[in-house]
Amino acid sequence: MKKLLEYRFLDNSLYSWLVALGIIIGSFIIIKLFSFLILRRIKAHSLKTTNIWDDFIIDSVDRFVIPILYFGAIFFSTYYLQLTVKSRSVLHAGYLIICTFFILRIISSAFKRLVSAFVKRKSNAEGKIEQANGLIIVVNILIWFVGFLFLFDNLGYDVTTLLAGLGIGGIAIALAAQAILGDLFNYFVIFFDRPFEIGDFIIVDDKSGTIEQIGIKTTRIRTLGGEQLICSNTDLTNARVHNYKRLERRRIAFQIGVTYQTSSSRLKQIPQMVKAIIESQSEIDYERGNFSGFGDSSLNFEFVYHVLSTDFAFYMDKQEKIYFEIYSLFEQCGIEFAYPTRTLFIKSEESIPDEVLN
Repeated sequence: MKKLLEYRFLDNSLYSWLVALGIIIGSFIIIKLFSFLILRRIKAHSLKTTNIWDDFIIDSVDRFVIPILYFGAIFFSTYYLQLTVKSRSVLHAGYLIICTFFILRIISSAFKRLVSAFVKRKSNAEGKIEQANGLIIVVNILIWFVGFLFLFDNLGYDVTTLLAGLGIGGIAIALAAQAILGDLFNYFVIFFDRPFEIGDFIIVDDKSGTIEQIGIKTTRIRTLGGEQLICSNTDLTNARVHNYKRLERRRIAFQIGVTYQTSSSRLKQIPQMVKAIIESQSEIDYERGNFSGFGDSSLNFEFVYHVLSTDFAFYMDKQEKIYFEIYSLFEQCGIEFAYPTRTLFIKSEESIPDEVLN
């Protein structure tokens, strides 16, 4: 038995390999018991709380820390073995890469959770989370870039030379991709300044539609015609954007023209008649109504009211009801709406005697 244990394989005795294997198995059992007995109970308790961060910590330990412990058990068990310097360096580099990978996963997940928690405090959280995806992608790229720089530095590489090369290359790329970088910068302007958000109805120049997606370079708008309009972020930030989603109430001004044959007593009644019709509608704030002037073919009245809703369909329904009731009331009262007319006066000349014509 002793001779069997002293049998050497890859410059290590069988006994050393068994001890290393025992360390791995024992460590795996301890980690598994910790995950099954302790971590599971903590996770069940955290699900009952309203705090989302305890759930995130437990989930991160389960998804990222536990794998690091498994690989760590394998790596540290090799210290009981006699290995060459090159083999030890390869194992060290592999374990460092694995640890860096899972740590960066933890950092990127924490940033994503932080952004989601911040966005969910606002209204229209689902649309804002979708809008924040571009920010999360950009920051994740920076996190992984910095993480790999630290990794290369710990592996013994000179990152100063690498950074210098990237700096020169970055300048060349920036000069060649000014438009793309400009759109990326304006994406951050849109995200933080929030001139519009996903779901907002906007008008830009002669185009109008609903924001569907805000990307790193472009914003996609679903127009009223049904097609998708794709605009660069730079064009949108430089344009005058009318955001109707931010509309608190609609101010409506309309005119009515009646004929000159309308009596003065009826003219004086019209403002009160229309006012009563407008005020009878719910969620309508009447502002004013006045006899506004003498037109070429009509006596003109101007009325102004506010619809206390941002919904376009609601506004159109109310306007339709008001117009129908005005028309019906004027019809009952015998008040005629004016339309462009012209009166032609013909003056007959005296007839010329036949003697003069002859």
